[in-house]
Amino acid sequence: MPHTRGAGGQPQSDLFYVKPTSRQVLLCAPQTRKLGESVVQHTRGVFLGNITWAKFPDGFPNIFVHDVDKLKGCHVTFLACFDSAGAIFEQMSVLCSLPQYAPHSIKIVLPFFPVGTMERVDIEGEIATARTLARILSNVPPCKGGPMDLLIFDIHALQERFYFGDSVVPVLESAIPLLHRKMEVLTAQTFDLETKEYQHFTIAFPDEGAYMRYHTMFPNHETIICAKVRDGEKRKITVKEGSAAGRHCVLVDDLIQSGGTLLECGKMLKGMGAAQVYAFCTHGVFPNKAWKKFVGGPFKTVWVTDSCPKQTEELTGVEPFEVLSLAPLVADILEMPSHEVASKRAPAAVHEGLRRMPRL
Repeated sequence: MPHTRGAGGQPQSDLFYVKPTSRQVLLCAPQTRKLGESVVQHTRGVFLGNITWAKFPDGFPNIFVHDVDKLKGCHVTFLACFDSAGAIFEQMSVLCSLPQYAPHSIKIVLPFFPVGTMERVDIEGEIATARTLARILSNVPPCKGGPMDLLIFDIHALQERFYFGDSVVPVLESAIPLLHRKMEVLTAQTFDLETKEYQHFTIAFPDEGAYMRYHTMFPNHETIICAKVRDGEKRKITVKEGSAAGRHCVLVDDLIQSGGTLLECGKMLKGMGAAQVYAFCTHGVFPNKAWKKFVGGPFKTVWVTDSCPKQTEELTGVEPFEVLSLAPLVADILEMPSHEVASKRAPAAVHEGLRRMPRL
């Protein structure tokens, strides 16, 4: 059997020879260009492509993908942002055109699945728009590499993966590794050399759903479960399980909309004697600038990611918010072989992502 030279000049069998990865090109929606530039800085061998996003005088999109001849045989990733119906049409126009340039594979990274909370019908006549968007994404033409990967961070309901057709492989990732790393940093900063004591974090959940979704991702932390209970005509927040007294509590959920429930939970934990209260939510949606409610509120820090670029710009430099970039997690996914990406599933994916993620 022929041999090649491995590390240090030692001979090794061709059976273990790994060919260099093919050229990777990252294309971005206009909203995610800044995130894309950061992703490329965290990778080796990923090239940032260029798309001109313009409009005709009648308002319809006038889009031009540059250097399409260089996409042939490449692994192409599109970093999407579906923050409006118009943006969905524009970006789907690009996605449906990319296969004709013969890339080896296409991967879609959609950090925030915007209609995830409308995943079911409670009253006849309601439209489950999560299923509609899933069907739209499932109709992107295939390329020679087979079904495309669709990566979404902290989708609202895990069962939404079943809304997609066979032409798309939904890969559900989590941004929880960013929180783990942030807690590691804060723990190291508070370590007392004399007493050998350090700050412990207790993970709190605003409801039973958040607990069921995320508690396995915090195996070494005590937990608190909050719940809404009816008090006459009103509903109030109470603690169903756990104690906040003297604890450094971190409320964890997938997204913040109006923020009312999260604020009530933060106030309750503070009132129960919590030393500090933090919050981590992957997606800071904040319709109608709802983030303003958090200024001067009960939280020492509210961590969100840059999955919603418009809101990220508004929150930068505003207390108590701190924006954590998804760039290192996206970069890690881009450098991972396709068969590994397709096989990743939470919560195991979270622990693997934490292990592979570079130190902040």
